[in-house]
Amino acid sequence: MHWLHRHRLWIVAGICIFVTGSVLLLHFTPEVPFLSYVWSGEQGAQDLLRREGRKTPTRDDFVFVGIDEESRHFEPFDAAQIENNRALQLMAKKDFPWSREVWAHFLDRVLGAGARLVMFDLTFGNETENDPPFRAALDRYRDKVVIGANIDLTQDEHGNPHSKFGEPSPSLIPPPQMQDDRVGYVVFFPDLIDKRIRSVRYTMTESQLAFQESYPGEPQIESLSARAARKLGFGDKVPHDLKPRIFRFSALDAYPPKKLFEILDDKSWHANYHDGAFFKDKVIVVGASSQISHDVFDTPIGPETPGPALHLHTLAALMAGDFLHDLPLSAWLAFVIVAGVVAFVLLWLIRRPLICLATFTAVTIAYLIAVRLIYDWNGLFLLVVPTMTAFNVSGVIGLGFEYTLEILERMRTRRTLERYVSKNLVAEILENPDSYYHSLLGVRVPATMLFSDLVGFTTLSEKADPEALVKQLNEYLSCMTGVVFKNGGTLDKFIGDAIMCVWGNVKSLGVAEDAKSAVRTAFGMRQELQKLNENWKAEGRMGLGMGIGINQGEVIVGNIGSHERMDPTVIGDAVNLASRLEALTRQYNVDILVGATAAELARDEFHLRSVARVQVKGKSQPVDVFTLIGSRKEDVDPELLKWMQSYEEGIEKFRERDFTQAKILFSRFLEFYPEDFLAKMYLERALEYENTPPDEAWNAVEVFKKK
Repeated sequence: MHWLHRHRLWIVAGICIFVTGSVLLLHFTPEVPFLSYVWSGEQGAQDLLRREGRKTPTRDDFVFVGIDEESRHFEPFDAAQIENNRALQLMAKKDFPWSREVWAHFLDRVLGAGARLVMFDLTFGNETENDPPFRAALDRYRDKVVIGANIDLTQDEHGNPHSKFGEPSPSLIPPPQMQDDRVGYVVFFPDLIDKRIRSVRYTMTESQLAFQESYPGEPQIESLSARAARKLGFGDKVPHDLKPRIFRFSALDAYPPKKLFEILDDKSWHANYHDGAFFKDKVIVVGASSQISHDVFDTPIGPETPGPALHLHTLAALMAGDFLHDLPLSAWLAFVIVAGVVAFVLLWLIRRPLICLATFTAVTIAYLIAVRLIYDWNGLFLLVVPTMTAFNVSGVIGLGFEYTLEILERMRTRRTLERYVSKNLVAEILENPDSYYHSLLGVRVPATMLFSDLVGFTTLSEKADPEALVKQLNEYLSCMTGVVFKNGGTLDKFIGDAIMCVWGNVKSLGVAEDAKSAVRTAFGMRQELQKLNENWKAEGRMGLGMGIGINQGEVIVGNIGSHERMDPTVIGDAVNLASRLEALTRQYNVDILVGATAAELARDEFHLRSVARVQVKGKSQPVDVFTLIGSRKEDVDPELLKWMQSYEEGIEKFRERDFTQAKILFSRFLEFYPEDFLAKMYLERALEYENTPPDEAWNAVEVFKKK
């Protein structure tokens, strides 16, 4: 225990170093099952920030025109709907993919209405007979249109994977198509581990596509959103470092799709889009929105983000310069180390576990708030999962150690205190210190006191071997205090071989229960002393006798003493009477004397016997005292209880001055119990008073002038 306290600081430091080192090691051993989540889970924390944190503002000039199921399988309501409408006639004639002439009519309609730009998230790879009208429209609106190019995965002659751009048909865009500013690739590259899209490549080269290093001066090819940004006047914001950019998404529902056929239908065009006024200055992306097309991707903001809408997300982020940034690995590792150091400092400075736990919680919350604010303000990802793991695991283990140390210290303190004061007093001091210390200022409470003392111990101590005597005395006191504690008493003090204990001073179970507990203790002490005497006699040692006095009444509880030494105890007449009753046990040859109030409170649980009406030194009023026969819960000789009635009647007659009848009753009792000291004492007095009656002032009270 002392070793733990002396080396506490080093143990806490070792805990923090071990936890922090383990977190750092896990970064370089990602194959460890379960524990690898400490680092792999960081991506999930970043995705949570993307979902809950600040978004790139939704642009009201961006429109997603979707090729939905109704458009794919367009069927006119009536003949009038497609009359004089070439685009709808072509759509009704054939399911998607339609004649490319449809897209020429679409461009004429929306660009003629004042749209700024149209992006096609579609690839037009094969030549068709209907290409000329669409090519003419592409040439006509070359500054306001961008079409998509795919990436085709193939294999070389050796079976190795190979990628190349799936370019638009030369019948639409003349070669080299990928260098034409009307063509941009539509492909997003998901993360290799979970296939989730978090970044975009605005530019790349043919060499990169073939998994090779780009050579200096190699032409760069731009994505659909990069081409669109140039045509919108944001070409200076397109990055040319050929690296993927982590972008900030807009809201998941930022760009809901409009139905394509409604734009081409004259009635809907007029009713829903005000003859094209809706599209003035709009940036339009055209792409699949039907479920059957499966043109959806898993992104941090949703598992089914439409592919065409993704181009609007990346374009909005590019125009706003809204990109996200990771810290370098060295900074991440530094964060983990700092977390461990902070955990150690808190554990070192804050010794109280609950306050330390609250501090750890507050620091964790503050850090998470800072992570969110920094993400929202400048798009920087601070390390969350590994940092919080190092910090909080160090804290939990450290607090567990501190809590265990505190429990061990409290147990050690309790054991030490219990060697000097009562167990219930120790519990009250440790569990309710404020209440206990307040009571020491002085309060009046009803309490029950018990004094016990050995009979003839002084004479014995003069003759016995000191070492053997001390051993026997300690054995006796240990046994007696065990009975006191078992019955919830407070061991007030040892006075040589005497014991003083109290019920109701520290914590009361009620006046009656306190009194019964004291009488139970006296009964238990009697039984334990009988066992001790049997053992001592078997060992050849002398047996001991004992006297016990019990009284109940109001006392003052407080810290009594001098400035140098204080003693928490009880004082008052009720305490003094209990002490006097213990001394009177020698006078009446009984081992237990109980005051009248305590006897009345305990009478329903114990058989009691009247002893005398006494007036002790320092008291002006007499009190009745009783001795304990036994517990009503245990077997008591029924004959004794039967003849005890004669004894009690004799006491009543004696006090009523009917000495002749008292003599008869005591004599009758002595026929069965001839050695009974009290009965013989009262018989002698009855005979004396029968011959020489006392004066009229006599009231059967025995007055004691000495303690």
